[in-house]
Amino acid sequence: MSKVLAGSTAVVGVGQTEFSKAAGRSETQLASEAIVAALADAGLSVADVDGLVSYTIDPVEETELVRGLGIPEIGFSSRVPYGGGGSQGVVLHAAAAVASGAADVVVAYRAVKARSGARFGRAGGGGSPTSSHSGTTAMQWCAPFGVLTPASWMSLNATRYMYTYGVESQDFGRAVVQFREYAANNPNAHFYGKPITLEDHQASRWIAEPAIRLFDCCQETDGSVALVITSAERARDSERPVLIAAVAGAGLFEEEIASNHYQPDLAVMSGSVALARRLFDGFGIARSEIDVAMIYDAFSPIFLMQLEGLGFCDFGEAKHFIADGHLGLKGSLPSNTNGGLIGEGYIHGLNLTVEAVRQLRGFSSNQVENPTTALVCANRTGVILRRP
Repeated sequence: MSKVLAGSTAVVGVGQTEFSKAAGRSETQLASEAIVAALADAGLSVADVDGLVSYTIDPVEETELVRGLGIPEIGFSSRVPYGGGGSQGVVLHAAAAVASGAADVVVAYRAVKARSGARFGRAGGGGSPTSSHSGTTAMQWCAPFGVLTPASWMSLNATRYMYTYGVESQDFGRAVVQFREYAANNPNAHFYGKPITLEDHQASRWIAEPAIRLFDCCQETDGSVALVITSAERARDSERPVLIAAVAGAGLFEEEIASNHYQPDLAVMSGSVALARRLFDGFGIARSEIDVAMIYDAFSPIFLMQLEGLGFCDFGEAKHFIADGHLGLKGSLPSNTNGGLIGEGYIHGLNLTVEAVRQLRGFSSNQVENPTTALVCANRTGVILRRP
């Protein structure tokens, strides 16, 4: 599959709504606005769309979008299961549909009201044993023991990670400080104009001691983003195309998206290790080629664990990698330059893909100097984008 997908498709348009705590309109309206903006950015019309891709937990039905937007006909639609660890799966689905000829122009979208609607951070039940819910069968075994929220799910892995490698809360905080610095310069971000210090991070209250403080958490956000994906050949007519150089996913035996507590070593993000093999080795791309990275940061510990799983530093070394300034604009791996999910907002991680496109186009609020290659990764799904 890598030979077919390598460079054969491209992102030709991106769009978004404002990111807020109270959108005041439905998810369908939000999705429609983001899609219209993305199509306008691509120089395409609603009539050009013949494919739609989203997530099993997205409340916006394809039929509602077809009706609401006036799409004449679609030939392809799909849904990616589970949570943010699968966020880049929509790019994989869209690219595969275009490369196979199942569709010509595919829109990938996500719409959420995670603050004014059903809040992601609140405790839930044991979850449904189907992929139409963010829960999984295994999560039913967690719920009786009080593991009910995303922060509590992640804290089990993070606590083991801290114990194994001598990582402390301050080590997570240094990444957060960098993300908040980027967010402070990003008008789209929830924390625009609001940088913090490490002392501020350490003063924030515990959410799941000893691993996760309030400032380690992503933002519960209302909003939507959309991407338009088509063939590289058709993209030549676009003003600012970005090639999909590599895209992959990896799912392991006994690995869960939300409650990933069943791998042999909880201190290692096994899904990221498997993904890196498929994404870098499978497409023949070196890590040294990555100019800017957008790495899923629903909680700061998962960011450090992915840095290591992806192979940008050795296991247990992410804390030193960050402390040495590698995430900054002048560092070796500028990361989450929109402020990340912690600083900008949480649109399932798909807003990280939008930021990667902006970087390669040269329009980011925190622009890296002349980037040609960008990585977007979310635990077990990832994409590498390139400027033509």
